[in-house]
Amino acid sequence: MPSQLNVNFGGPAPYLEHYWPPKLGTQLERGSMATWFTLKYWELIRSEKLAVHKARSSPLDMSQFRNLFNTCKIPGVTRDKICNYFRTESEGNCPTHLIAMCRGRIFSFEAVLDGQILSPPEISRQLSYIQNICRNGRDGPGVSALTTEERTRWARSREHLVSLDPQNLSHLERIQSSLFVLSLDEECPQGSPEDYSQIAMLALAGDPTIRWGDKSYNFILWRNGVFGSNCDHAPYDAMVLVALCDYIDQSIKACEGRWKGSSYVRELPHPEELVFTVDQRIINDIASAKAQYHSQVSDLQLANYAFTSFGKSLVKKKKLHPDTFVQLSLQLAFYKLHGRPGCCYETATTRMFYHGRTETMRPCTMEAANWCRSMLDPASTRAQRRELMLKAFAKHNKLMSECQLGKGFDRHLLGLLLIAKEQGLAVPELYNDPAFTKSGGGGNFVLSTSLVGYTSIHGAVVPMIHDGYGFFYRIRDDRFVAACTAWKSSPEADADKLLRTVFQNFHDMVDLMVSAQL
Repeated sequence: MPSQLNVNFGGPAPYLEHYWPPKLGTQLERGSMATWFTLKYWELIRSEKLAVHKARSSPLDMSQFRNLFNTCKIPGVTRDKICNYFRTESEGNCPTHLIAMCRGRIFSFEAVLDGQILSPPEISRQLSYIQNICRNGRDGPGVSALTTEERTRWARSREHLVSLDPQNLSHLERIQSSLFVLSLDEECPQGSPEDYSQIAMLALAGDPTIRWGDKSYNFILWRNGVFGSNCDHAPYDAMVLVALCDYIDQSIKACEGRWKGSSYVRELPHPEELVFTVDQRIINDIASAKAQYHSQVSDLQLANYAFTSFGKSLVKKKKLHPDTFVQLSLQLAFYKLHGRPGCCYETATTRMFYHGRTETMRPCTMEAANWCRSMLDPASTRAQRRELMLKAFAKHNKLMSECQLGKGFDRHLLGLLLIAKEQGLAVPELYNDPAFTKSGGGGNFVLSTSLVGYTSIHGAVVPMIHDGYGFFYRIRDDRFVAACTAWKSSPEADADKLLRTVFQNFHDMVDLMVSAQL
């Protein structure tokens, strides 16, 4: 399976909500500032000065932050591997170069000179040099499109690429070890605080020739000064990128979107272009990869809207948990559209444990289903609906707490399945039971969801299954913002309709609480 579109997460930056609305001619100036803030964040991690995250008073594991920079997935014929080149200052030297991609061409330049991070004017100088070369020359072959391909095919293409010229391996290692990738994109996606759909779509499924799908972080700079990201999900979970982007967001606000430091530019070596030696087979492989990628992208539907009637503040006043509020609204929306409960994956963090990542929290409970049925039953009274809703809230909150404390079961079942496969053992009957698959087991959840947090940062993922939905959302005091995806070729799924139904349910759920208080 291709991993770039099916595994990566991508999303828009929220900087257009304040100092950086879409504006032509600002791509490099703004992009250089955002890159500089990103490098300052890398510096915080490298010097081990990044504050430890906490859940109330409990510290959370921070090991995933090591994989935000200098990290790349390497394709293998039977198994991929993750290479991490990051080192803290106490551990030794760390690669300090950036990769910039533009019009199918790939460049590299140092982000640190004489122990000092390049300033925004200096970064802008390097990006201008790259952009001028690309605009005045021919487009490159777009080698990075190979990263969109099915994993084994990409692995074989990579082996052939390496066999053509030893320099090709050096170029690949240069990309793999880089801090991150800067994607200079010629598109001009439009968006607003209420509708990020176009930007989110291009972040998740944009030009494959200017992003490296296996890289832990691709920072996308569009021509109109709008920004986004596309990241491999394997090395870390979305909350790591949310923390970085929120840091950038707060930094932009603090300086009012303008660079107030020195405009002096030191003598800098020009960026180096990484020119791959390719033959007809590689050219054909690139064309094939682009064709399958664009075919899948053309089938993707994405809706990314804000609900602005109210947000976390009002929901908490009603003594309801905001995340559970969204999840139960989603259950009801699915029930309304499809006439049945929707098996659902919600991310539960296990970072309270050493090297913890996630557990699966399953919001499709009996209590949620009972409440959904009552909402569609004309004979149910408001009092009955409210009582069932509160029971569903209580069950959801209990399960989420248990999963965060390591008491879930999906990761355990996954571990047993992988052990059986790796050791050539018979797969236990449970995994072949239709009920296991129907409940979402084996990566078959109809609803693939995650709360991205309580900041202005959000993103999107594609559905797990053909007739399913991807549903990422963020929560603010005055709004809910959600990105919903579906496949157009599915006869059942409609991302726009599901998202609008979720928003309508918000009103109905608050109305239940108000009516009950009268």
